[in-house]
Amino acid sequence: MEETMKDFEQMLEESYSLMGDGVHDTDELLAWRKAEELKASQENITVTVNEIVKGGVVADFEGIRAFIPVSKLSLERVEDLNPFFGKEIEVRVFEADMDEDKLILSAKEILKEKREVNKAKKISEVKVGEVFHGTVATIKDYGAFIDLGEGMSGLVHISQISHQRIKHPKVALKEGQEVDVKVIDVKDGKISLSIKALLENPAEEETEEEVVIPESKEIGTSLGDLFKGIF
Repeated sequence: MEETMKDFEQMLEESYSLMGDGVHDTDELLAWRKAEELKASQENITVTVNEIVKGGVVADFEGIRAFIPVSKLSLERVEDLNPFFGKEIEVRVFEADMDEDKLILSAKEILKEKREVNKAKKISEVKVGEVFHGTVATIKDYGAFIDLGEGMSGLVHISQISHQRIKHPKVALKEGQEVDVKVIDVKDGKISLSIKALLENPAEEETEEEVVIPESKEIGTSLGDLFKGIF
């Protein structure tokens, strides 16, 4: 669900409680106009965190106090905001309300895009035939998704799990299980994997009986030798 200004209302009230009377000079008006333009264009800007407040951090934008909620700082859960103090952060304008003197910035969307670009680059470098050691992330009726690390994952279709026919992937796999997988296809940013390609196929194993050939002196050619032991 998309977050809006209302979602941060309480945090903003606490953060901006000491703001002025809402009267703006020319420089501030120009800054707010720029903020609104940046919100429309979604252009990236860099700001420096100069204050830690409840629920997030504060940065200066063209003389305007800008709030960055904790949920907009990182793709991961942030427990401690102190490491962000004094840090430069690439952000976009999330909300701009001059009448309320409330400006919200976000780094999250930029981080998501960078993660996807990095993921796409890594996938493009994956080669058919390559072998990975991964972890079963999720199991579906049609197969299992394997976490390959570095943000990549791939699908092992149910037909590629075992040489034997199985009714459901859970028969052979469980979430959290570590497995070796072989890349059998890379298409449209999706990686197809196989477990059975790394396993021996029992059907192809030939069991050869050991045949002992007697030495020539033990071989008899007479009828007596042929019928020996019958009577």
